[in-house]
Amino acid sequence: MSRKLRWGILSTAKIGIRQVIPAIQQSSNGVVAAIASRETRTAQEVAKSLNIPRALGSYDALLDDPEIDAIYIPLPNHLHKEWSIRALQRGKRVLCEKPFALNAAEVDEMIAAARQNNRLLMEAFMYRFHPQFAFAQKLIADGALGEIKTIRAAFCFNITGRPNDIRLKKEMGGGALMDVGSYCVNMARLITGAEPLAAQASAVFGAQTQVDETLAAILRFPHDVVALFDCSFRTDYREWLQAQGTHGRLDVVRPVKPVLQPGEIIVSTGETGDAFATPTKHTALAANHYQLMVEHFADCVLNGKLLRFPPEDGRANMRVIDALYESARSGRVVEIK
Repeated sequence: MSRKLRWGILSTAKIGIRQVIPAIQQSSNGVVAAIASRETRTAQEVAKSLNIPRALGSYDALLDDPEIDAIYIPLPNHLHKEWSIRALQRGKRVLCEKPFALNAAEVDEMIAAARQNNRLLMEAFMYRFHPQFAFAQKLIADGALGEIKTIRAAFCFNITGRPNDIRLKKEMGGGALMDVGSYCVNMARLITGAEPLAAQASAVFGAQTQVDETLAAILRFPHDVVALFDCSFRTDYREWLQAQGTHGRLDVVRPVKPVLQPGEIIVSTGETGDAFATPTKHTALAANHYQLMVEHFADCVLNGKLLRFPPEDGRANMRVIDALYESARSGRVVEIK
């Protein structure tokens, strides 16, 4: 294999065009060798605009290309399982967009295909690779907040004026929890370093879309840690993460999309009923977390290293999402075994 990972992009989805393809092209150990679309002309137009050497008119043609080492999949959610498995069976390594699949059972099938074909598979949660998240984790691990007790998060934006948006299509695996709430679940799991024991959710399902357009959730973790988050397609843009401990709290201002700006982390301690907290602002280095993600994946493929986040992590995240949907529909607290 060449010293640089040869990537194939499966579809001309916006996330790939705007973020992941440029990140691979800027990376130290990867090249975008080809892009595929169901329409040859579309693939050719995108390839020309982004200086991609080859354009292919079908997904299967990309998977059968012997000059492709790894596939990035930014397809709609309901196609993640099918095309991840197809790529793995063709001997490709796979970086698949979040959410990994429609449910945990589908992720099990993806993991089985990765094992059977001895190929790497990873979910593309890019925020985990930004220096600000490692910085926040270190502050917590070093005891800056005391013992963590609650985690709060939010990720919301308004797409009510976009009736044809695939995120509002039930048959495509749409919904606020799948699209943006999945980040909140992932952040809570990463901050606690544990899996939740129970999940509770309340959702507003669109009358026309039948998907959760707003959802609020509570996750109960071991050691009496509770995480609360909300996600929505009906409100103005907001992303936020807070970890609160026995001695203080930590706020990550832009935990998902710092947009190439230095990450801002605010630690507040010493607050009482009579005194305000003393905030300390920490700044993490600016970075392209998409680039760091694809470089990590390529390094693991090229040098036989272990993935920082194996596909089993994606399955665990999906199990929580499954439980939250069950709770939202039944009105019950759902235990996660």
